[in-house]
Amino acid sequence: MKKSLFSLLLTAIFAVSAFAATTGPEDKVAVDVQNSFIVWKGYKVTGSHYGKIMIKSGALEFNEGVLSGGSFEIDMNSITCDDLTGGTNEKLVGHLKSDDFFSSANHPVATFAITGVTPKGTPGDYKIVGDLTIKGITKEIKFYANVAEMDGQVKATGDVTVDRSEYNVRFGSNSFFGNLGDKTIYDDFELTVNLVANK
Repeated sequence: MKKSLFSLLLTAIFAVSAFAATTGPEDKVAVDVQNSFIVWKGYKVTGSHYGKIMIKSGALEFNEGVLSGGSFEIDMNSITCDDLTGGTNEKLVGHLKSDDFFSSANHPVATFAITGVTPKGTPGDYKIVGDLTIKGITKEIKFYANVAEMDGQVKATGDVTVDRSEYNVRFGSNSFFGNLGDKTIYDDFELTVNLVANK
């Protein structure tokens, strides 16, 4: 009887170990922050602006070569505007960092953490679900991404539309203020995420 119980215990241990080996992430690769960034684009009634935000840290997780998770931090003090120059550029960047928008002095880091990954069928294409935190407010977002590996590098790209009103970014928003006319800045802004990781 004791031998039988011991054999069952060993079988259970091996089964759990085998399950963990096949389901756990095989590889976790750090994001190359020097070559990773986000392109942002915001729209208003009279036009649009765009620029970049740098990645502060991050990692991607893979299970048997398939993306399984990951997270990254966004350096909100690194925000730039790439369609304006001189004093106009400095004024807009300063305004974006102010409390009217992203309050980067009080909230210097935004974060994104993957909570779900679904392969779309085509190798490298995924539907991503995750938690985006801006100004201390966390909301779930969903988007499609592509992950490709070449010459020991992993490149992950994805296009995300974010509703800034959900993160208490109020300036020029019709969600908070009325009668703004042509001074209205639309709530939705676009992010194109570009992550590079060296395996």
